[in-house]
Amino acid sequence: MSKHTYHILGVMSGTSLDGIDLAEVFFTLENRRWTYTFGVSETLPYPDTWLHRLQVALHYSPLELQQLNQDYTAYLGGVIAAFIRTHRLQALDAVCSHGHTILHQPQNGYTLQIGNLPEIASYCQQTVVCDFRVQDVERGGQGAPLVPIGDRMLFSAYTYCLNLGGFSNVSFEHQQHRIAFDISPVNTVLNHYAVQLGMAYDAGGERAAGGTLSPELLDALNGLEYYTQPFPKSLGVEFVREKVLPLMQRFNPAPEDALRTFVEHIAQQIARALPLAQGRLLITGGGAYNHFLLQRMQAYLPEMTLIVPDNTTLEFKEALIFGLLGVLRLREEINVLSSVTGAHDDHCSGKVYPWKG
Repeated sequence: MSKHTYHILGVMSGTSLDGIDLAEVFFTLENRRWTYTFGVSETLPYPDTWLHRLQVALHYSPLELQQLNQDYTAYLGGVIAAFIRTHRLQALDAVCSHGHTILHQPQNGYTLQIGNLPEIASYCQQTVVCDFRVQDVERGGQGAPLVPIGDRMLFSAYTYCLNLGGFSNVSFEHQQHRIAFDISPVNTVLNHYAVQLGMAYDAGGERAAGGTLSPELLDALNGLEYYTQPFPKSLGVEFVREKVLPLMQRFNPAPEDALRTFVEHIAQQIARALPLAQGRLLITGGGAYNHFLLQRMQAYLPEMTLIVPDNTTLEFKEALIFGLLGVLRLREEINVLSSVTGAHDDHCSGKVYPWKG
């Protein structure tokens, strides 16, 4: 394909339910290297009604999930259309949207990201590239993480790229292959206990810093089977609901103590996940604002340089990279790495819904 510049809107909704990230991005391909610049970007929080539906959707019946998918596709399409109108975006090549993960069970050959129905193109009146994970699972992969190919193409100056969102995940080069995997829960657990303190999240990790570490709970968390499994591997909210929270509830910690102990758990698991404990570690995602977590990570990684980028990159890196995945899909080029997901081969994933208006 001869086209070398793309005007894209990247859209991401993470498991931490912070809201919908929308980022206008301009991509340029020159000398076989991709570069980007951000345009306007914004995170739109979910209204309480949608927040509740997404929180309880794990327990929905198949029929309820079908209705949820239809409703969320209409809602997401409307959010995207409003963003485009508000910021007067013109001549977009595509909207590239992740959707919102409800179920992720690659071991059962199944993953569900709602908001990826064909009607979304009509709702936002744009060509839409979306539903990137299903094809990888069908090819024997984990369907996650998908961001690492973007890490390789856009952030190769860093030894490791770490995202601290609903879960932590890392990507890096290993024996001439890109390797990536989910490390542990982060905000899916921290926000659960922050809510018990009357807060949506623990700003800066201040309440965690004031809590008391429980060595017994920490040992139990570190003993979860997932942490002994080799990569490729990935996590979903089922792991938190079925494994982590029931375990923590058995110890009945005060919310501050739960926060303190889980921050230590996150920091320890990140340090254990990195094969070389030195270099440059790029940290993005909402957890990068948790100063106490970063302090505990630095304590376990004293020779590592922790780098938190500008706020736009920090908050919208996943929307940016799903924009790139969409561009690669439009170009019919590889956008999923089998070395990361465990699929049978590298492949080009995602569905394209043209807007014919």
